[in-house]
Amino acid sequence: MACTVDQRVDCDSAVQQITLSFSEDQYFDHLISAIEDAGTGVKGQQLLQSLAQFSIEREAEIEGICSTNHQGFASASSQLLLVSGQSRTLINDIHAISQSTQISTENVARDKKASVESRAIRQNIDEANEALRDGLAVLRLANQVYDLLGRKSHYSALRALDELQEVHLLKITKFKIADTIRKSIPDTKKLIANAVMADLNTWLFRIRETSQFLGEVAFYHTEQRRARHKDRAEKLLALGNFKLNSAVESVADENEEFDILDNEDLQVDFTPLFECMQIHDALGQTEKLKVDYASTRRQQKDLLMPPSITLIDPEGSSLSELLEGIAGFAIIEKATMSKAHGLRSLVDVEELWVSMCQTAMALVSNALSEVTNAELLLKIKGIIALFIQTMTSYGYQVQMLDTFLLTLFDKYAELLKRRFSDDFQEIVSTDDYMPMPIHKSDEYDKVVNVSWYTPEKPRQELRFPCVLPFSQMYPLCCIDIRNFLNQFYFFSDDHFQHLKVIDDTLKSSLDELLCEKVCQSLVDRLSTQYLGQIVQILINLEHFETACQELEQLLVAARSNASAGGTVVLKATEDFCNSKKTAEKRIFELVNSKIDDLIGTAEYDWTASTLETEPSSYMQTLTRYLSNIMNTVLLGLPTEIKELIYFDALSHAATMILSLPLSPDVKCINPNGVANLSQDVEYLTEFVDTLKNPILKENLDELRQTVALMQAENSDDFYDVATRNKKYGRVDAMNGPMLLEKCDFLQTLVLFEAKMPLTVHRLTHAVQVPVKPDKLTALSSRFGMRS
Repeated sequence: MACTVDQRVDCDSAVQQITLSFSEDQYFDHLISAIEDAGTGVKGQQLLQSLAQFSIEREAEIEGICSTNHQGFASASSQLLLVSGQSRTLINDIHAISQSTQISTENVARDKKASVESRAIRQNIDEANEALRDGLAVLRLANQVYDLLGRKSHYSALRALDELQEVHLLKITKFKIADTIRKSIPDTKKLIANAVMADLNTWLFRIRETSQFLGEVAFYHTEQRRARHKDRAEKLLALGNFKLNSAVESVADENEEFDILDNEDLQVDFTPLFECMQIHDALGQTEKLKVDYASTRRQQKDLLMPPSITLIDPEGSSLSELLEGIAGFAIIEKATMSKAHGLRSLVDVEELWVSMCQTAMALVSNALSEVTNAELLLKIKGIIALFIQTMTSYGYQVQMLDTFLLTLFDKYAELLKRRFSDDFQEIVSTDDYMPMPIHKSDEYDKVVNVSWYTPEKPRQELRFPCVLPFSQMYPLCCIDIRNFLNQFYFFSDDHFQHLKVIDDTLKSSLDELLCEKVCQSLVDRLSTQYLGQIVQILINLEHFETACQELEQLLVAARSNASAGGTVVLKATEDFCNSKKTAEKRIFELVNSKIDDLIGTAEYDWTASTLETEPSSYMQTLTRYLSNIMNTVLLGLPTEIKELIYFDALSHAATMILSLPLSPDVKCINPNGVANLSQDVEYLTEFVDTLKNPILKENLDELRQTVALMQAENSDDFYDVATRNKKYGRVDAMNGPMLLEKCDFLQTLVLFEAKMPLTVHRLTHAVQVPVKPDKLTALSSRFGMRS
């Protein structure tokens, strides 16, 4: 009911607005608006009623006006009739308009309904368009993921996939395509992970192929550092005390910047590794990446190690390639640990390093048996030393490699000993054992420079050709000894931490070579019967002893700081000294043997009837022999050795001469026999006097005193202690009485008269020696003889 009143008020208000319009346009606007609003059935009737009511009110108003003024009323009535007619016309028009409006309203309503329906359809279309756009965006982004994968933009593809999952799929969750795409996301992520791992594996393969070249570049850089350090050490000697990779050397070389992974020869790009780490971190698969990467690197390490290598290649390419590959592999590991934090642990890297080193050492050890050349082994050591110094600069532990160098050094020392042993043996066996002739001054200078020899004369006083006391073997052995020393210390060049081992091994090896291959070989040759060769061996032994003494000083000066202080004593020095004595004894033996042969030719007639006018021929030959060997064969010997040989020869000659009358075959000796012996002894004494060495003459004291005793008129002086000590102190207490017994003239006369009366009678009258009955009595009483 309230609604009806309101509608009527609205119609009245609309009619009032229509009648109060100031212009025709405003009138029609209000009228059309009111008609449109009254288009529906009830409201249209109310509008008609409002208009009818307005008409009635107006008529009433007009009648009121007319009643006051009829004329005016009549006029107004006419006008009113006119207006009424017009009003009816207008009403008809309004009815027509109303009907038309009704139709239009129905049309409008119908159009509005259609419009509402089309708006819903449009909204559906808009929603469909929006869904289609979202779907297309999702599909486009999904396709973009695969496009990025195709362009190797793995991280961008992963980010696009995350954006697709977190943003765009939320807009199309009500569509099945969203579920389909959502279900495909894990596979797509796996595809991305596989793609990036494939790129990483390709990168790892290229790294493995590049490892050897990387190691070669690292070796070259280390060699350059060596050269720079050597140049600096030559300019500033104090730097020579510091090794490569020491703190001082590193500071001195810090201006030489060099990036092993980015230089003009080589560039290593870690981008694939970083991208792989980034993607696996985003996927939450970092631990899986670590495991896979570690496994791949272990496989690559195994592929890097060959089943065997050869060391007899003069260029050492097989070993170099192996160590360069290991170096490059290890450098990449260190760089990975530094650049890709958390991917590689120090334990993993060190484990691979130790494994590679152990495998490399095993390969070298297995191939070491085929190496028979010390120079080749020195090259092998140089390659390993370069490897050690290179890897030390990258922070790797190399103690095991330093220890392995000891194995190489043992092999090196063995090869050197074997080679020089053969050289020494050949030198000793092919020597002529003659004093070494020198024809030119430059030859002399070379020999003096390489030998431990102090000339007796200044060089300017020498006249060429000349002869050196030692044979050719001595300077040749000196050259080999110097080469042996140098080549031993060659092993310590560049890098070797066990210098004391070199010092000790060098001493023992040098001792072994000198003792067994030189000294013993010379001693073995002493069995020869050629005195000149033995004398030359003795001279050589003398010089070798001097060389050993010089070597001891040289080894003290050359040994490293790691060796203990003090002197170095070579066993060879003592061996050469003892061998000198052996050679001297051998010379004594040969000289004494010759003396024995000469004295063995003596033919004394101990019961001679006449005196000899000249010394015996054997005595002349003996003194001539002693003089000749001293001035020829023994000339090159030192004076003290010659005097010793003289001393021993004269002592032996005196003993052998003295043994002649003491022979059991000699039963008696007459004064002529004693006189002939005395003449030979005096000749020998005069020869010794020409040597101008009083000590040598002492060797003849016993012989001279014994002969003097045999010639003595009063033999009782021998039995007087005081007199004997004064005159016959050197005469043997047993030989003296025996010779006196043989020289007893009466006993001799009795013997000869019993056996050969005529001979004894002639001898007695020829000699005319006075009879000494007291002497016979004295001798007989002393030896228990009864007359």
